[in-house]
Amino acid sequence: MNATDLLQSLTRPAAMQPLGAPDPHGPIVPAPVQLEPVNDTLSPADAQLDLDQIVTSLRTVRLSWREASGRSREPAGRELPSPDTVAHIMDDLCGVLFPMRLGPPELRPQEEDIYVRRTLGQTLQFLQGQVRLELAHDARLLDDEQRNRGELPELARQVVNNLARSLPVIRSLLDSDVAAAFHGQPSARNVDEILLCCPGVRAMIHHRVAHRLHRLGARLLARMVADLAHSRTGIDIHPGATIGAGCFIDHGNGVVIGEGVRIGRQVRIHQAVTLDAGDSPRQPGSTTLLAYPTVGDDVVLHAGATVLGGVSIGQGARIGGNVWLTDDVPAGALVSQATLRQGPARP
Repeated sequence: MNATDLLQSLTRPAAMQPLGAPDPHGPIVPAPVQLEPVNDTLSPADAQLDLDQIVTSLRTVRLSWREASGRSREPAGRELPSPDTVAHIMDDLCGVLFPMRLGPPELRPQEEDIYVRRTLGQTLQFLQGQVRLELAHDARLLDDEQRNRGELPELARQVVNNLARSLPVIRSLLDSDVAAAFHGQPSARNVDEILLCCPGVRAMIHHRVAHRLHRLGARLLARMVADLAHSRTGIDIHPGATIGAGCFIDHGNGVVIGEGVRIGRQVRIHQAVTLDAGDSPRQPGSTTLLAYPTVGDDVVLHAGATVLGGVSIGQGARIGGNVWLTDDVPAGALVSQATLRQGPARP
């Protein structure tokens, strides 16, 4: 098995545990743990806190969960990426992509290339270490003997190098996102204000990087980058979602975009919009994605719109606020609560 085959075996959806498939270790149902009952009464100020007892009880619960979930065999050290490190990596990548706006405040134009080269070199090294941790974790869960053959550092290097080569394309896509946000937000005085103050743009920076990591197989790291954007902006975009150039997420809080969603070019999404798979459960053993919405070019989704399942929205359609949509929408149609009461949308 060569390095490419190993990377695919570790990262393709079929290799990971699909939703609804039987857990090879059985269901995670920890055995009951006998612990001291919680006393809600306040202790006297001079009462001694028994830290040893708390540590022992925490260890008991922890080991019970590991045993029940088939994870009693832990590695010698931490074998998962660090959220703090991922946050630092993304902050540095933001600076690399937009040095004079998101880089250090003391940076001068004549020093841009020096800063980008130095920061990118250091950041890619940190990222390679995080990718290696993810691959090692996946390989251990799969009991993959290739893990001990020195393959994983090379696989991590390939992932990071491919991401680095994608950065110019990512920057170009982000330029289109910034331009769309500026044209769609009349209150903004210039594109610098958009880049520094618009949560939708910050979410798209993270998504463009996360989506590339997802495509390269570093799916845990991609989810961590997406979660970082969610915590910072209130915008929840799964890294598997495909979003075309010039996407503008206005205000953004409460926006949810699911894994299999496909969004065309120059789409505008307002706050609290949901694009997701709905409630259809994945069939046991299936590795295929559920049905997700497809949004055509130049579509506008107003605040609170909910689009679920394999809905197709045609080019130039406008979806009104607080609409619950589960049927296809033709190109150029206007869908509102009133039109939904009258029947299917028409162009």
